[in-house]
Amino acid sequence: MDAPLTDQAKLEAFAMRAIGDLSAGYTGVMVSLGSKLGLYAAMAWAGPLSSREIATRAHCAERYVREWLNAQAASGYIAYHAASDTYELTAEQAMVLAEEDSPYFIPHAWNVPASMWFDEGKALEAFRTGRGIAWGEHDGRLACGVAAFYRNGYRANLVSQWLPALDGVVARLEAGIPVADVGCGHGHSTLLMAEAFPNSRFHGYDSHAESIEEARRIAAAAGLSDRVEFSVARATDYPDRRFGLICFFDTLHDMGDPVAAARHAGETLAPGGTVMLVEPFANDRVEDNLTQVGQLYYSASTMICCAHAVAEGGKLVLGAQAGPGRLREVFRKAGFAHFRCAVETPFNLICETRR
Repeated sequence: MDAPLTDQAKLEAFAMRAIGDLSAGYTGVMVSLGSKLGLYAAMAWAGPLSSREIATRAHCAERYVREWLNAQAASGYIAYHAASDTYELTAEQAMVLAEEDSPYFIPHAWNVPASMWFDEGKALEAFRTGRGIAWGEHDGRLACGVAAFYRNGYRANLVSQWLPALDGVVARLEAGIPVADVGCGHGHSTLLMAEAFPNSRFHGYDSHAESIEEARRIAAAAGLSDRVEFSVARATDYPDRRFGLICFFDTLHDMGDPVAAARHAGETLAPGGTVMLVEPFANDRVEDNLTQVGQLYYSASTMICCAHAVAEGGKLVLGAQAGPGRLREVFRKAGFAHFRCAVETPFNLICETRR
């Protein structure tokens, strides 16, 4: 058979796109090294520095540091000044790479693709057999990476923007209500709310025991154990405390039966209470999600979100790009009459729903 005709320009452009993605994978390793070795911290707000000065500041071997610096300069992650043979971390780069409290800080998130590579064998088996991969079956870097990826975004937006966008919720939190954080992971979202609203009491639930242990440790270190409780429980069996607010932070789409989870939330919600749903940003149609954000979320969903939902029975596997229409339908089936998307960001949908 004759080989199909190809457009050479399109072929070369696509090959370079693939090389760019491969380079990004290499760069992720460099970012992780730079963060863990303190190289970014050594450069932050210091202006142009030589490779020897940076190595001295970070207590590292200069020859390795010089090669790392050139890799970072080639990727555009730092600036190189040829005239002086120095390297500089700009203010914007420092916000992304060195400032751990910045909402743009990214290095810890590279634990997620590292865990995905480590778990490739499990994914191959899952594709071939249709079995699931539960959260706790993944490499331990996954939980750490996901918690770190979301933590700073929650810190920047949850109390200042997202909660105020919900009807009457802030006033009830200030007065004092019981709050559930379902699928709380390491508890960063729970603790942010507890710190901001001392009159309310917060209960974090997660089926992953190791994450609950870490959440308890973080709560104790923050001095918040008096008004925060973390327990191992599934989204369909945590206790009924007549919650004034129930939160799902980037977790509903991971659940094997999201309708049952929404129904249980309705059954444990106090009269007039609100469910806050935070989900990855998505449009309702696949063709509208073919973006860089969609690339990130669909890829993570393939390895993590869908796999966990299948492991939980897979009655409805939403995936990380469910979109508002499918989310609305989940809560309609669970008996909720009110559903609206209150806030949109490039990475999240923030919705409120009530019975």
